[in-house]
Amino acid sequence: MTPQRDAGTDADVVIVGHGPVGQTLALLLADAGWRVVVLERQPRPYPLPRATSFDGETARTFALIGLGPALARIGEAADGYDWRTAAGRTLIGVDFAGTGRFGWPDVTTMHQPALESALRDAGAQRPGIEVRRGWTVTGVTQAGVVTCTTGTGVATVSGSWVVGCDGANSTVRAALGASVTDLGFAYDWLLCDVLLSAPRTFSPTNVQICDPARPTTVVASGPGRRRWEFMRLPVESLDELGGAGTAWQLLKAFDVRPDNATLERHTVYRFRAAWADRWRRGRVLLAGDAAHTMPPFTGQGMCAGIRDVRNLAWKLDLVLRGKAPESIMDTYEQERLPHVRAAVDTAVALGRIVCVTDEAAATRRDAALTGTSRSAAPLPVPLAAGLLDRPLGAVAPPVGEPVPQGRVTRGPDTGLFDQIAGAGFIVLSIADPGAALTTAHHEFLRAIGARIVVLSPSGGSDPDALVDTDGTYLGYLRAARARFLIVRPDHIVFGAARTSAQLPGVIDRLRAQLNPSGEGADDA
Repeated sequence: MTPQRDAGTDADVVIVGHGPVGQTLALLLADAGWRVVVLERQPRPYPLPRATSFDGETARTFALIGLGPALARIGEAADGYDWRTAAGRTLIGVDFAGTGRFGWPDVTTMHQPALESALRDAGAQRPGIEVRRGWTVTGVTQAGVVTCTTGTGVATVSGSWVVGCDGANSTVRAALGASVTDLGFAYDWLLCDVLLSAPRTFSPTNVQICDPARPTTVVASGPGRRRWEFMRLPVESLDELGGAGTAWQLLKAFDVRPDNATLERHTVYRFRAAWADRWRRGRVLLAGDAAHTMPPFTGQGMCAGIRDVRNLAWKLDLVLRGKAPESIMDTYEQERLPHVRAAVDTAVALGRIVCVTDEAAATRRDAALTGTSRSAAPLPVPLAAGLLDRPLGAVAPPVGEPVPQGRVTRGPDTGLFDQIAGAGFIVLSIADPGAALTTAHHEFLRAIGARIVVLSPSGGSDPDALVDTDGTYLGYLRAARARFLIVRPDHIVFGAARTSAQLPGVIDRLRAQLNPSGEGADDA
């Protein structure tokens, strides 16, 4: 198969938008060796917070691009998330683990400008990334030519691929002609970002106050910072709600005053639940808020965007290297859109609980939720379609699931799996497949950068095996009733084999999906 990198272009991938989603994609692609040009209309970094948290799966991605040591500095682990009545009774309680499924806290609260600063620092260390600030995109062709206005005139930038990470008012989405499905769930909220003058303890970390007199959100937003969100009441105008005086008056109920806090930002924001109906046209793709927006009640808005680009990056890498056809990019929307729709639906369902201003309706809600027990953070939703193995016609567990992450040991080094074993396609096994794989199988795995990782229990005798220090992987394989898993670079299980005799078939089906026409099969 012929590499699809266009030598005459300015970049292998042009990214529109330099927020966390665009920056993460740029880093993932640069680490794979590709030339990236990022176009950002703002001349300087945006200094104010927007997102306030990320989950463990997102932290895992951030660690892969080199942010691991910075995460403890820019964020704090959240201990829980409660939904309470006006009287303080808990309706819904979720407990977050300090070390969760992916080896990181279930939820980390953060100050977004600090996160973006860490991402910029990481990008500055990659010579393959060029950021052009003050470049406003005015047009995009399906062939990957981007037209911009700059401080000195009009310019064009060409790329083999273009990815729009340019937010909810995406110019790239408009250029695609993509329609938007809007669920019509929209409420105005006053957002107040506060820097506290002295440390204060809030437990649980995050609270939704389901008070019909004023639905309110109180969440952490990084070390020393918190966000209060106050819903606009039906009798209020936007002007009445949006003033600084209103903000301080509402914050006073939480003992937050000008003499003990700084109001860094206050703005009225309308939460929406929507997604683009098309995420790809030709060589132009959408990711992040350009592809979907959701209410903040699950804290998944930015996380969904990071999942988007984690999914995109490895597929773009294979296509650019000529190891897969352009058609595999269709699996991006097939996989991500249903996942995003489920996340939006969950956020809307939770929003319908808190966004109640009628006292009688709130009383009925409180009665219906009485006795709801506390729960752990929900398990991630598996993929149900796309580039997945389905020998019987349908996806069956563990296929489509994100593999957990635990500590492993190799020689003198112990750390999280990604740190010790690295990223990419992985054949995760409890035994060496040995003679079960032919030379052609090994050549194919080598061509896509896959590695066979043999696990042993702690105290095992195999010197070449990776020791499963915490038992995370051997336990997961046992629960899946599998001896082998083929794991994609985004940590999603492509396929599982119960025996070494089944493994070649799983690899053959992966090869067929990556190369459906069989083009170049003999030299893969």
